[in-house]
Amino acid sequence: MRTPPTGPAPTPVTRLVTVVRADNPGPMTLDGTRSYLVAAPGNAGRVVVDPGPDDVVHLERLASGARVELVLVTHRHADHTGGAARLHARTGAPVRAADPAHCHGGRPLTGGEVIEAAGVRIEVLATPGHTADSVCFVLPDDGPSASVLTGDTVLGRGTTVLAEPDGSLRDYLASLDRLEALTRPEGPAVVGLPGHGPAVEDLGEKVRAYRAHRLERLDQVRAVLVAQGVDASAPGAVDLVVAHVYGDVDPSVRGAARQSVTAQLVYLRGTGAP
Repeated sequence: MRTPPTGPAPTPVTRLVTVVRADNPGPMTLDGTRSYLVAAPGNAGRVVVDPGPDDVVHLERLASGARVELVLVTHRHADHTGGAARLHARTGAPVRAADPAHCHGGRPLTGGEVIEAAGVRIEVLATPGHTADSVCFVLPDDGPSASVLTGDTVLGRGTTVLAEPDGSLRDYLASLDRLEALTRPEGPAVVGLPGHGPAVEDLGEKVRAYRAHRLERLDQVRAVLVAQGVDASAPGAVDLVVAHVYGDVDPSVRGAARQSVTAQLVYLRGTGAP
């Protein structure tokens, strides 16, 4: 027996995209994971991007109405993939992700691939850094410029964690460059549609702010290492940097801070920094 769909109403955010927010708020998910329904106006099918947690009510909201043709996944984390197998069983739609472990009835995604589904052109952009398998989905025909579904690579509020064991600051900075290359400062703003938090009105501006923040953090980490006479590879370096640079963060996200510091220290070791 199907559970009647309830919860926050699906909300159109661009001409081609509607957001459906899961009821899983928390320190890392903000007000809940955002699943997206992508379709051309009047099309009988839809694409679901990030089915979200394994929540029957949320999944029924994604499955009800227009036929689900395809499910796409931005990255491996359970708040984005937990419901993928159940949604596949409910709709028969193939689930595709960069990581084969999260594919169900579909082949893995590859960077540069172009998908045509639900009357929409979707370009797959590899954006590792938050995780090794992170991808974004570019909708070049959405609005006057474009929209990009960014998963956790760019958030609507706050900054992205570089998640162990495969988060990489080097990869992340390169991915920010790749996203910025989609934007044109003199043209209409590209809209970012994140996995958490509100839509980003100007993705290029947000990406530049993200890069500046990362570089500022690196400067802070370097300063702590030099002041304390500690090498980036030294035992205890992570705890030392967290205490000095992230000492004011809420305990609920202290673990995330440790993950980002670990990635920062790996990056600095690769550049020959202290």
